[in-house]
Amino acid sequence: MSNSSSPHQITSTEQLENMFDAVGAASIRKEVPYIHAHYRAMIEASPFAVLATRGPDGLDASPRGDAPGFIVVDDEKTLLLPERRGNNRIDSLRNILFDPQVGLLFLIPGIGETLRVNGRATISVDPALLDRLAVDGKAPKCVLRISVDTVYFQCARAILRSRLWQCASAGELAQLPSPGTILAALSNAEIGGDKYDSELPARQRATLY
Repeated sequence: MSNSSSPHQITSTEQLENMFDAVGAASIRKEVPYIHAHYRAMIEASPFAVLATRGPDGLDASPRGDAPGFIVVDDEKTLLLPERRGNNRIDSLRNILFDPQVGLLFLIPGIGETLRVNGRATISVDPALLDRLAVDGKAPKCVLRISVDTVYFQCARAILRSRLWQCASAGELAQLPSPGTILAALSNAEIGGDKYDSELPARQRATLY
């Protein structure tokens, strides 16, 4: 819980701005209200993005991924994001019905710069659009049509500091709990466990689309 009386808590925009240097020209000029050709190239090279939404129960950030260019640039002001098979929670879609504002963060493996897009989304089940974005003959459940408000690239510092594209060692990965282990702990062993882990890779491959 925050303590508004703490002398160390920032409570005003003026306090916040006084902590930082002036914004550089590059940080301002890189932001545009449309998808520039260079930004289009980044979107078409990206196999992974994080979709941020806001709903009545709070915020959500959801991973989205497929072959590079899976989020389609329809024109310089419009992106098309197919809704592939997932866990059926539809948190992002529920949120969009409440508040159409969305944010996208695109990542490209091996590249330090990321791309940020802010806009407003609607949910479409237009048959022609579903057919257009089908993979292996399987159409998405629906398509997010995102009207772009702002686009800009983010510098590589976060990626460099995190060493995101450097693979962890097998020993480091072995220390992490598996999905089955997590589910077993959270469900009092009603679901999860070794059987869940052993069946998960095949189930995922069979239900990608």
